[in-house]
Amino acid sequence: MDHDATRTGILDAAEELFYGQGIQAVGMDAVRTASGVTLRRLYQYFPSKGDLVEAYLLRRDERWRDELAAHVAAATADPGGHVLAVFDWLADWFAQPAFRGCAFVNAFGELGATAPVVAAAARHHKDEFAAYLAGLAAAAGAPPATAAHLALLAEGAITAAAIRGDATPAAEAKEAARVLLRAAGV
Repeated sequence: MDHDATRTGILDAAEELFYGQGIQAVGMDAVRTASGVTLRRLYQYFPSKGDLVEAYLLRRDERWRDELAAHVAAATADPGGHVLAVFDWLADWFAQPAFRGCAFVNAFGELGATAPVVAAAARHHKDEFAAYLAGLAAAAGAPPATAAHLALLAEGAITAAAIRGDATPAAEAKEAARVLLRAAGV
């Protein structure tokens, strides 16, 4: 197995375990077993669990935002529709059997107070998501305050979907976003 494939395999295993069971509940030995590498090899790639957690979060952030942007871009040419497409993507995500809420909120809740790297990764993810929504709102002609409101709707939908265990909050948030856009003249 080449270097990149080994690293990817380790991160795939870590993501499934950390997201599915929680970071604190998963030890490096479980990641080793799930990835099929030796413990020595695992530590060559990630000298500490903190390094592995950071790499997991950074990769998840990039992939999550890329998947969202690709969905939104493909959904419609209408700038106002782009905003609403975010909530459609969230609904699809919420409906996945393995959905456990936001990995960054979960990680921050587990480790944010004691792990500055985790707190920074969570803040980065939330800042980038809010900036993305702000760009969509601006392109649709909505005022800057609307972007902040859209971010709160999306974040609330993510949390509510995780707690409720269903995708309904995405549709509810989409309807609220539609009302916000209409009030903004979009």
